[in-house]
Amino acid sequence: MPDDTRAAGQAASRATIAETRREPEVPRRLRRFLCLDDFEPAARRHLPRMLYGFVSGGCETDLSLRDNRAAFAEWGFLPRGLVDVTGRGTRAALLGREYAAPFGIAPMGASALSAYRGDIVLARAARAAGIPMILSASSLIPLEEVRREGGEATWYQAYLPGEPARIEPLVDRVLAAGFDTFVLTVDVPVSANRENNVRNGYALPLRPNLRLAWEGISHPRWLLGTALRTLRAHGMPHFENMDAGRGPPVLSADLIRKVGRRDGLAWEHLELIRRRWPGKLLIKGVMAREDARIARESGVDGVMVSNHGGRQLDGAVSPLRVLPEIAEEARGMAVILDGGVRRGTDVLKALALGAQFVFVGRPFLYAAAVAGEEGVAHAISLLRQEVDRDMAMLGITALAQMTRDRLRRIKGAEA
Repeated sequence: MPDDTRAAGQAASRATIAETRREPEVPRRLRRFLCLDDFEPAARRHLPRMLYGFVSGGCETDLSLRDNRAAFAEWGFLPRGLVDVTGRGTRAALLGREYAAPFGIAPMGASALSAYRGDIVLARAARAAGIPMILSASSLIPLEEVRREGGEATWYQAYLPGEPARIEPLVDRVLAAGFDTFVLTVDVPVSANRENNVRNGYALPLRPNLRLAWEGISHPRWLLGTALRTLRAHGMPHFENMDAGRGPPVLSADLIRKVGRRDGLAWEHLELIRRRWPGKLLIKGVMAREDARIARESGVDGVMVSNHGGRQLDGAVSPLRVLPEIAEEARGMAVILDGGVRRGTDVLKALALGAQFVFVGRPFLYAAAVAGEEGVAHAISLLRQEVDRDMAMLGITALAQMTRDRLRRIKGAEA
């Protein structure tokens, strides 16, 4: 092929890549949001204090919440230059499916209290962007409806008591709804000591009182656009997805009893789910290498390395700190990181340390609260653009090239 013909072909190829990488026009009202962190101050103004505190807080001293972010700052990049990166792509494979980016939306309970039809908003935006979204068992919209809106990229996450009589019917319901990925969260044997919730007036069941009324009146956009709109269109929210049947309403005094004894959940119950569930099975909340080994031997398809966003055991180390040893133990299992990811650079650091994928929670819920599905779509786009830009500056064209030798310790623990 003559040089000029080859050059023309390369130029055309680059033009095609540039065209597919071009992001949609950002609506005027969203142009002030330049990164994921920009959504939090807006959500803080928009949401009642009790809801913002519930979403943003950790537990006790918030030590683990802070460490989730601090761990990323201990790693720096080693970029390479003079690399043709025009053909780079952010697509990532996970559990036999390919996604548009190496991140998804983490499960978040009671999302429909913060954003109107919050779980559906998140599921729709994820589906449109080509990334996965995990529906929480403590969500307020029936899982069947969310699955219809979110499609195959929507996963289900369970909180379960150690009771086979409750476990088996729920597994059957999730399967009948068309889900193909079941996530069992294993780090909630008891409720955490979330003192911030008490101070902010948040409790489940919700208790109508003068403080709650004032929170609504003083946040009219949330009151009219989420709370009253939900009541008018769908009635009192219920915990729809904890069991095979409909759960109690958010005002129910019977709520705690209905949750059941999660401190009885054990490996034998995971094995019960594995026998009954034909799809992909993951456990969320793995922090110890030994637990990763047992999970692998129990037939689990993947583990989510997570300290529950710093919301359970205060002082639990950041998932990023234990990620390499769990990845080493995985031996074929998918390894996913959840906790503290806010930037494209965080995503790439997690991949370099052994994750195949990451999940992000709070920022996407903030985006849903302040701007609905359009806000979540913009947040997803911002993070994907960061990953793409960072890949170019690192001198890589595929996520598989993001290996440990691309990082250096810049502070903290030993290299």
